[in-house]
Amino acid sequence: MQAMPPSVERLIETLSELPGIGPKTASRLTFFLLRAESDLPLRLAEALRDLKEKTRFCSVCFNITEEDPCPICSDPARDRSTICVVEEPLDVLAIERTEQYRGLYHVLHGALAPIEGVFAEDLRIAELLQRVRTGEVKEVILATNPTSEGDYTAAYLVSKLRPFGVRITRLGRGLPVGGDLEYADQITLANALEGRKEV
Repeated sequence: MQAMPPSVERLIETLSELPGIGPKTASRLTFFLLRAESDLPLRLAEALRDLKEKTRFCSVCFNITEEDPCPICSDPARDRSTICVVEEPLDVLAIERTEQYRGLYHVLHGALAPIEGVFAEDLRIAELLQRVRTGEVKEVILATNPTSEGDYTAAYLVSKLRPFGVRITRLGRGLPVGGDLEYADQITLANALEGRKEV
């Protein structure tokens, strides 16, 4: 005899696949949604469908967007001579919240980690080099996370970018070592942007 309906079990199993959500939390979330008197479950389902159907990567910077190119890349007021290189889309959001940066972005979608099987061809490095190759870019800000993988990625990018003769800077170390940009507060990030240095 089955203890729970298959639809309930399926939702618990699906939620358990999310990072940081174990079976207990997934069960609590499922029963919360099951008991919800509002239309929350339907709105959640619709939001998830829209996420899957409407979002894509910008063909220029590889940030997430619903329109291509993304609003940042298509904004004529942005400084096209500066590209800030970040690991993940959440890092773009963190830097934008500082309201201190007016250039463009390039999202790598990860950091080099050969031990974990993440190599240069797995990231959007070739596309970054292609953007710099056009000659319009004067400065590349390396805003990789202050971790061993982020430092390794930054060093690799420096070796690839040097031949282009662009100014290469790195965010100042006001950021905590071992932390992620998405968790940094606005003031720390703003100071790190201001305190960037030549590489």
